[in-house]
Amino acid sequence: MLIERAYVDLPEGKGTAADGWPWTVPCVRQLAAEGLTFRAPVTFLVGENGSGKSTLAEALAEAFGLDSHGGSAGYKYAGPRAPSELGALLRFDPTRAGRTMVRGPRTRRRGFFLRAETALDALSRERLTQAPGEMSHGEGFLLAFREKFAQPGLYVMDEPEAALSFSSCLQLVGLMDELAAMGAQVICATHSPVLTALPGAEIVEVGEHGMRAADWAELGLVDHWRRYLTDPRAYLRHVLA
Repeated sequence: MLIERAYVDLPEGKGTAADGWPWTVPCVRQLAAEGLTFRAPVTFLVGENGSGKSTLAEALAEAFGLDSHGGSAGYKYAGPRAPSELGALLRFDPTRAGRTMVRGPRTRRRGFFLRAETALDALSRERLTQAPGEMSHGEGFLLAFREKFAQPGLYVMDEPEAALSFSSCLQLVGLMDELAAMGAQVICATHSPVLTALPGAEIVEVGEHGMRAADWAELGLVDHWRRYLTDPRAYLRHVLA
């Protein structure tokens, strides 16, 4: 692991709900008040759309020196998206292994930020054995996983399952386990019950309550998928005419 804790270095009088977004988001308010402790090499952020999990993932990536547009640590402001206010205020308590990367110059940092909506554009800037445009979206993701996720560093992912099949998700689970074994750290915002089943990973459930640790078997997304696969009609009767 590289990071033990993330916290917000707030200027005086900043970080209240009265300051507007993102401070009105419950998980961001909790992060500002308490920080976020990492207890495992792989951490999953799970929650409904709008819960703030992607906001957290993006800010954590930015604070480490990864461009919010996506890509390797060597790229800075490659896209039109301006750095977020939260990312600019986030700080890390590093582990001994992570101290050089976190507290040293940007050039020493290793990692990758993969976000589903900008992944192919970000990958087009990377040195890969095959051009992403020559492959499907999912194949491009897997190529990045195999070639860019290959050394100790911070790997932040925002819904990587968006372009992946079931078997490709299983490949990603295996890669996350390999990264953890080599001393890397993974933070992944996801809706996937396949990814979050990785043994030994920490799951942080994000929602109106803020943030809380959760067990895989108790996650709402796991329960809904289990019920849906058992009896799809129980759900579809509410959405089909």
